[in-house]
Amino acid sequence: MFPSIRGLTIALTGAWLGTSAAALAAQTPTPVDSVRLLRNLSILAHDSMEGRAPGTAGSQRARSFLEREVAATGASAGPGGFARAFTWADGDGVNLVGIVPGRGASSDVVVLTAHYDHLGVRDGQIFNGTDDNASGAAALIEITRQVVARPLQHTLVVALLDAEERGSRGARALVASPPVPLERMAVNVNLDMVARTDGVLWAGGAYHTPGLRPILERVAAEAPLTLRLGHDRPGAPEGDDWTNQSDHGVFHALGIPFVYFGVEDHPDYHRPTDDFERVDPGEYVASVRTILLGLRALDAALPLGSP
Repeated sequence: MFPSIRGLTIALTGAWLGTSAAALAAQTPTPVDSVRLLRNLSILAHDSMEGRAPGTAGSQRARSFLEREVAATGASAGPGGFARAFTWADGDGVNLVGIVPGRGASSDVVVLTAHYDHLGVRDGQIFNGTDDNASGAAALIEITRQVVARPLQHTLVVALLDAEERGSRGARALVASPPVPLERMAVNVNLDMVARTDGVLWAGGAYHTPGLRPILERVAAEAPLTLRLGHDRPGAPEGDDWTNQSDHGVFHALGIPFVYFGVEDHPDYHRPTDDFERVDPGEYVASVRTILLGLRALDAALPLGSP
């Protein structure tokens, strides 16, 4: 059963009581419809989606829901619609791609990505993948709505990618048949596991593109949670190098700068216990607000200049 709107509102109110009014007042406004965001997360992570494995009935249900939501944001579809089917040696998938025109004349484009697939059903257990990565997909939808309402200076391409868990097949298909020329892609912002922050969200990419560091540091100073930079180089003190751990790695391989927003692995990572009930609503909303803040900061700072 999906949680009630009233229940979500109460949970969110309680989650924010510990945040001081002074700290909130100091932040750059980043509006997010928290009830809609959490509703969408609960739907994507519901048992009825059967873990959203590529090529399954559950994936098709999730994709139908997401396609309606992308259309409802006001984003534009390409000539063939939002859905872009692709195949690889072991299967097939479908990406959903939309475009939000920018206010300025620059040809540079920001590409916002999040995969919507997960592991499906294994040994009779549903792997709902709430954090990985219903959280990124729901965040992308909400952020797209906010950008349509208040466009960026640069055009935004939004892509809900399939088959990330099968080797970033959706991202590979996207760049193989891109909605805009690759040379116009100024930066990729990828969202993968952004709900279970425990108060800390990570942003990777500045090691590879140093021009990103001052932008992200300014975002960190204003963010409603702790934003840390790292997980993007071998031997880093924070641990694993995430450079090639999600769809942003495909863009990086082509020389396109990336910012990857994500969280540390938690005990429910790739387990059937990665459920909606384990998400703290306040943490998730703060994470999405931070990502939207970062997206607008990146847009204002383009072009990034030489690495």
